[in-house]
Amino acid sequence: MPRVLVPLAEGFEELEAITVTDLLRRAGIEVVSAGLQEGPVRASRGTLVVPDTTLAAVAEDAFDMIVLPGGLPGADNLDADPRVHALLQRLAGAGGYTAAICAAPRVLANAGLLDGRSATAYPGTLSGERYPRVQMLEAPVVADGRVITSRGPGTAMDFALQLIESLAGRGKRDEVEAALAREG
Repeated sequence: MPRVLVPLAEGFEELEAITVTDLLRRAGIEVVSAGLQEGPVRASRGTLVVPDTTLAAVAEDAFDMIVLPGGLPGADNLDADPRVHALLQRLAGAGGYTAAICAAPRVLANAGLLDGRSATAYPGTLSGERYPRVQMLEAPVVADGRVITSRGPGTAMDFALQLIESLAGRGKRDEVEAALAREG
């Protein structure tokens, strides 16, 4: 079973983190949410979320994918934590997936993972002047090799479904998507 890490920093976007976690778990994928510090994490709209663990507790664990939720100041807080950059670089170097949505693709760019790649992000997040080696697209979701990016809260469902497809195949994505249409 694939294993996914979702780091949670103060000010993360609720819709993005919860949608990704929910849909991946519906697909039978193990998701570990990890706060940058111990205790509950307050999201961008004030929701208090209790992560499964801390980043320090899982920093040496093996994952198939790391997914960064956006939101501000959540993405900035992820970007300011050198452990997040180190985990992303280590996973990318091992052939794993790195993914980010909204303002969080900037964390991937600052970790050196978007150079020469196509990506998308919340408008204005990855300006051409500051990130000239990133080919910005206006698509809802962009998968370039093992790097997956998405625009923002409105694309969180499509993003999560793409993550499922990348980790578990098109059939699993279709199964989860079909079940969402039946559940109420």
